[in-house]
Amino acid sequence: MYIMNYHVKASCISNRDAVIHIKQSNIDFGTTSKTAESLPNPAELFLGSFAACLLKNLERFSGMMKFTYTKATIEVNATRLENPPRMDHIVYNLTIYSNDKKLNTALLKKNIEKFGTIYNTVKLSCTISGTINTVENV
Repeated sequence: MYIMNYHVKASCISNRDAVIHIKQSNIDFGTTSKTAESLPNPAELFLGSFAACLLKNLERFSGMMKFTYTKATIEVNATRLENPPRMDHIVYNLTIYSNDKKLNTALLKKNIEKFGTIYNTVKLSCTISGTINTVENV
């Protein structure tokens, strides 16, 4: 069995916001009410990680399934329960811009759901539903 390890650091200053340090990137996030409307909160970062997982696997499987696309967008929504606080249901809509007739969205969805690390981790604690749509490039 192949095991991968991940490492991140984060830091904050009292009464200010925080930052996640990952490799060469710094990702600011909000921990105060002053930036609640301008910086992502931890729940939004969690959903961003989920979205990133799907986009990374789209890129991965485009090579394996031999299809091309020009761009993709994803929208992720979640329902949060209160007691205890947790995500209950995640819904995603992945839109792929492509004219490639080899793009099999049903197989792509199956592969993403089977091999996505974040996807598989999240599905253990909440329900996930989603769609993959294609838009022909003009």
